[in-house]
Amino acid sequence: MKLKILYDNTAKPGFKSAWGFSCLIEAKETILFDTGWDGDLLLFNMQRFGFNPEKIDKIVISHDHWDHAGGISRILNETKNPEVFVLKSFSEKLKKEIAKRAVLREVSGMEQISGGVFTTGELGTEIPEQSLFIETENGFVVLTGCAHPGIDKIINFIKKSGGVYRVIGGFHDFSNIEYLKDIPVLSPCHCTTRLKEIREKYPGKYVECSCGSEFEI
Repeated sequence: MKLKILYDNTAKPGFKSAWGFSCLIEAKETILFDTGWDGDLLLFNMQRFGFNPEKIDKIVISHDHWDHAGGISRILNETKNPEVFVLKSFSEKLKKEIAKRAVLREVSGMEQISGGVFTTGELGTEIPEQSLFIETENGFVVLTGCAHPGIDKIINFIKKSGGVYRVIGGFHDFSNIEYLKDIPVLSPCHCTTRLKEIREKYPGKYVECSCGSEFEI
């Protein structure tokens, strides 16, 4: 199984960066997690990976913010009727627009969306968000959009189902860096305000995450 970072605030040579996040999961099915803001930039980075968006089976949007959902309209033009998983709390207008061009799936609680790939369902109250967690031999690999509910709350929720091996994505303004000491691999990016602190405190655990990164899990 491979994860490819398609959209982030920083980018490797040959890729383009912008504020937002998107990750491609290549497993039994191909899943796009978030779409960044600029759909054209997202498609450019897909092309740099040599990936054809017509191969996308499912799309998951972590939360209803422009830098995670903004590229959905553009990407749906390039796909073939994928399933799109959004929270029930998303705006009715956005859900109706998606339903016109894809198979809309509304998420509330935890569920399996593909073989070995699960959504937490809706977590948090002020800014509801869903994260993904993926089953691997080493434990769960967690994918977050911004982690508005709190990276600790997301991880604690997932730990009810098994051990967490790695966390990739936005950690937002999470400040309890000590909490992360038991996670073997940390790949914070996007909106992580304390990324430098995490990198310096856990040099043996930290693995860079930016647009153009590719992870075998």
